[in-house]
Amino acid sequence: MSLLRNATAHWYGRGSDGLGQLDTGSAVLQHTPYSYTTRFAEGVGTNPEELIAAAHAGCLSMKLAFNLQVAGYTATHINTRCEVAMREGMVTESALTVEALVPGLSPERFQELVADAQQNCAVSKLLNAAIRCEATLLPSVVA
Repeated sequence: MSLLRNATAHWYGRGSDGLGQLDTGSAVLQHTPYSYTTRFAEGVGTNPEELIAAAHAGCLSMKLAFNLQVAGYTATHINTRCEVAMREGMVTESALTVEALVPGLSPERFQELVADAQQNCAVSKLLNAAIRCEATLLPSVVA
């Protein structure tokens, strides 16, 4: 099965004082603001690292739920927190903390299933993936 998902970033102005908006194909994000302030200080809006953290936490939780299902268990709840560290302009770490209530599951088996989820969720794999980028410079109008 092949799925395509999409998001679009719009940026206006310079890096340090410009403004951007994010839109997703599902319309969950519509004209969601992001800027230098939301990324490197405390502004209103989101930032790429926060979105990566949300994606990683969500992906790991879902992969763990599938792992539990295959192993014959059902979680009452799974809470996953992800903190993405950024140093010198690079994402350097994605730290996941998982808390789950799974009736009948041993702590050892839980750790095995979490380790598999961490290694095999799509976002974990993406963070180690090759990246493709195509770029087109549009002609500017000379006045």
